[in-house]
Amino acid sequence: MHDTDRAATGTAPPQDAPGGATDFLDGNALAGVLAELFAVDVTTATSRCAHCGSSGHLAALRVYGRAPGLVARCPHCSEVVLRLVRTPQDMWLDMRGCTALAVPMAPA
Repeated sequence: MHDTDRAATGTAPPQDAPGGATDFLDGNALAGVLAELFAVDVTTATSRCAHCGSSGHLAALRVYGRAPGLVARCPHCSEVVLRLVRTPQDMWLDMRGCTALAVPMAPA
């Protein structure tokens, strides 16, 4: 893949990043923030459906448990908002049906 192709597909590192394209941290830098985020009751979070654009609390999604995991569907259009599968070693969360997730946080 040429550099121009990478830039067009969004896989190229940002050119305006401080210190150049190599000035970044690995994903471990997210650990503290994500631990704080997922240490709350996520069912009170507001999600936006990628299919119809409706917003509502995760608790309002329609959850089906007959699949190998849980499948949550939008109560308005019935499209899949998220999938959750737990294996003995991992938990997999697929949220491609959700364009945004707003989690209420206590004041810092």
